[in-house]
Amino acid sequence: MIVIPAVDLRGGACVQLVGGSYDDERVRLGDPGAVARGWEEVGFHHLHVVDLDAATGRGSNVGLVREILTASDAQVQVGGGVRESDRIEELLADGARRVIVGTRALEDAEWLDEMTSRFPDELVVAVDVFDRRVVTRGWSRSLPVDVLDAIEELNALRLAGLLVTAVHREGQLRGADLPLMEDVAEAAAFPVYAAGGITTLSDVRALADRGITAAIIGMALYTGAMDPRAAAAEFGE
Repeated sequence: MIVIPAVDLRGGACVQLVGGSYDDERVRLGDPGAVARGWEEVGFHHLHVVDLDAATGRGSNVGLVREILTASDAQVQVGGGVRESDRIEELLADGARRVIVGTRALEDAEWLDEMTSRFPDELVVAVDVFDRRVVTRGWSRSLPVDVLDAIEELNALRLAGLLVTAVHREGQLRGADLPLMEDVAEAAAFPVYAAGGITTLSDVRALADRGITAAIIGMALYTGAMDPRAAAAEFGE
């Protein structure tokens, strides 16, 4: 099990949102590059960087993403609005260890099949879930698809992993959705990254017991609900 700090980018800042709502921003830090370096200094060896503006069509933080990739010694996975092969190539060339694809991957099966053939074992599919239904387009569109059915279709592909975010727990510090994540881990044929509501080291240990590979954690680390140094010491690598 690995704990990976989330560095979510919005309007040139590092932010944390509640429940996937752009109207409920709880954390804003003005220097995302410094934030990323800070997590490495604490002892984390992996980072999760997402361009929220690109994901929702509100803009782009491409310069900040490149800055973080260029300066980081960590293994960085990057997502947010990645819908073209050129962007995947660009991110990998800039140093991303893995590229996260979401909306288009879930809405265009032919495109995802082509991308996994071109970039085998380098793509993570992000499946955002609200009460077990898949949501896309920055959490604004709900698909009539159960998360387990979506995973069954993805299992044939050469993915680096699956990122499942419990949007109904996101940023609320209410604990992980353990039943959801246990079912996901049992269904998936590749590593599972869990996000949404993970608050304590006990949550992380419970996810590990259920077969989850990594926990993406934002609000708990930024607010101090989870001790970053303790998390890095136990789950940094």
